[in-house]
Amino acid sequence: MQAVPDLAETTAPALDESLSAEIAQLMQPGAARMRTHGPEAAELWDEAVAALAGGKRIRPRLLVETYDALAPEGAAPAPRALALRVAATLEILHVALLLHDDVIDGDLTRRGRDNLIGSLHRRTAARDDEHSLHRARSAAILVGDLLLALTHQSLARLPLATARRTSLLDLLDDALCETVAGEFLDVSLADGALDPDVSTVLEMTRSKTAAYSVELPLRWAAVLADADPATGWALARVGRHVGLAYQLQDDALSVFGDAACHGKDPFSDLREGKETAIIAYARTTGAWEGIRRHLGAPDLTEEQALTLQRLLVDCGARRHVEALTAIEMRAARALLADGALPVRARPVLDRLLDRLEDRAA
Repeated sequence: MQAVPDLAETTAPALDESLSAEIAQLMQPGAARMRTHGPEAAELWDEAVAALAGGKRIRPRLLVETYDALAPEGAAPAPRALALRVAATLEILHVALLLHDDVIDGDLTRRGRDNLIGSLHRRTAARDDEHSLHRARSAAILVGDLLLALTHQSLARLPLATARRTSLLDLLDDALCETVAGEFLDVSLADGALDPDVSTVLEMTRSKTAAYSVELPLRWAAVLADADPATGWALARVGRHVGLAYQLQDDALSVFGDAACHGKDPFSDLREGKETAIIAYARTTGAWEGIRRHLGAPDLTEEQALTLQRLLVDCGARRHVEALTAIEMRAARALLADGALPVRARPVLDRLLDRLEDRAA
């Protein structure tokens, strides 16, 4: 049996360096192609490369950790080099979706610095603010499209048996469909096209993140390691609970966390009026009239945002979402304990849950 790497090994700089090298190799052909279309097209690709820099790389790390735990000792059905390639592909997918998400949410920062939209807008805003912002948002859509295409190209060219490569592509398509469905629910809720009841908000929260952020890396790892179908499904069940917990945490951090840690626009969710489990609960309380007065105001001031924070804490909304997160974490741990997963895979997910419990960004 292959030894399960400990947390220090799997988060070592060597893994980050390997992932960065794989990402650079995947991005290199695009740079050459875009340069043939002139400096503006080359600038787009340079922005794509910049968008891929940094980040916690939770998803690719989870994939590699899980592959290492599941793959048999010695020669594996898919060599570890291919697992790294697929992990790098997952990070490219993640950034593609972030670029589109920043357009939808109107965000100008990501990971504590200008995102692609903010970077391009800052350079040209002095000339014409409105047109500069439209150009920057358009660039984010186009770069996201290019990265999504690259994701499929990367998987389609893997030197794997047809059945295994098709499984990877099918899982990608399933995850994308679910993510898009969840994102559209998010937009529909924010625009008032759907009633923001708690069950709909939780379904949106789960779909937009769990499918590609946790379930996909776990299931890709299982395919690459040639794990049996029961293991793949067990991983998916755990991933569903972990993914929902992760997004619930993300929503709480965006409202109550330190912007210097989570790296998003401060109070952007409150300014946008994003429908989250926090807001769904607040609607049921006596504090809602005071919250509704400022929620979703594009010109929300810091003082008003701090007032909203206080009201959401006082009415129990923060406590409620923390309780929901704890329920999902307990459900995931219960599945780990029921014996459906191979023993060697459980420590990887235990460590992931431990990291989530201490999460601040």
